[in-house]
Amino acid sequence: MTSTLAQTPLHSWHVSHVGRMVDFAGWSMPVQYSSIVAEHRATRCHVGVFDISHMGRIRIGGPDRVEFLDHLSTRQMTDLAEGCIRYSLLCNESGGILDDVLVYRFADQLDAHWLLVVNAANRHKIASWLEQQSHAFEVELEDLTATTAMIAVQGPLSVQVIPRVIAAPPDHSFTKLKYYQSQRGTFHNTRVLVSRTGYTGEDGFELILPTEIALELWNAILECDPDYGAQAAGLGARDTLRLEAGMPLYGHELTEEINPLQANLRFAVNLQGRDFIGRESLQMIQYELGQPRRVGLQLEGRRVPREGYRVLSDRAEVGHVTSGTFSPTLEVPLAMAYVTPQVATEGSKLHVDIRGKNVAARVVKLPFYRRK
Repeated sequence: MTSTLAQTPLHSWHVSHVGRMVDFAGWSMPVQYSSIVAEHRATRCHVGVFDISHMGRIRIGGPDRVEFLDHLSTRQMTDLAEGCIRYSLLCNESGGILDDVLVYRFADQLDAHWLLVVNAANRHKIASWLEQQSHAFEVELEDLTATTAMIAVQGPLSVQVIPRVIAAPPDHSFTKLKYYQSQRGTFHNTRVLVSRTGYTGEDGFELILPTEIALELWNAILECDPDYGAQAAGLGARDTLRLEAGMPLYGHELTEEINPLQANLRFAVNLQGRDFIGRESLQMIQYELGQPRRVGLQLEGRRVPREGYRVLSDRAEVGHVTSGTFSPTLEVPLAMAYVTPQVATEGSKLHVDIRGKNVAARVVKLPFYRRK
């Protein structure tokens, strides 16, 4: 790793614990420690702990903060309750996706603000874009990425780990926190934001905290109780987990050339009764029936489809793979792809060209994996 790469507050821990470090969006990040499969299965069965401090965190305050975010977001924000979180998209005027984001609304009356969590690769682009769009609004923007850390605690036993490490406010419980809600807690008298969100398809939590307590809290989670089997996991397992869960990744399933409707993210677009950047284009795009659609593919055999591989129907190219893996949970090759609408229906029989060999595949419903 070159010294020009950004480092998270947990970088030294990753290196000392033999994390295989890679350049990810300009950050030195661990792709794995033991093996991707072992870390993947630990998350599915017990607890996986991920350093996601490379994700961008942008604070939005000021009197017009609600109207500003509603103007930018494909989903309505004026009705978002305090303490809740909403998945949304930011689009350009053509309806192309600039980023998919999490929007937090806080209930702290002394410091009323919202928080935008953005993809690491898009942080500077989105920060600049927010600044450009803010001129007609009375808002305050602050990039908190360098002064905070972010840790994901994912897996079926995460709900038992978090209350043992982080103290909830009086008369509150993290176990009762609903999906896509957040709550303040404390770790050694320092405030930590706890949200019940994730990117793995499992139950879990994401924590935002000051950088100075990141290492201590990270160790406390991993050492909480050996019976919980908490294990550090890298970007490799995070990718296989999110792919099994059918979650799109920016730069693969989402780009500025792809719109939310063809990405099957219609639930994240509220067109009626409001205006936002890209709305007029999306209003027209919804009637364009010929656009490629995002689908899930399950392949025969064990050969792994990779990004860019051609998808074929009767030897004619009908699309391309955007992400692929051999599923550690289902033990079959899986992929997400964009294909023509004519073959996008569940059950369609296709082939994927894997290094010159046509491997049989069929369109299956997303997500591939859904927790019980």
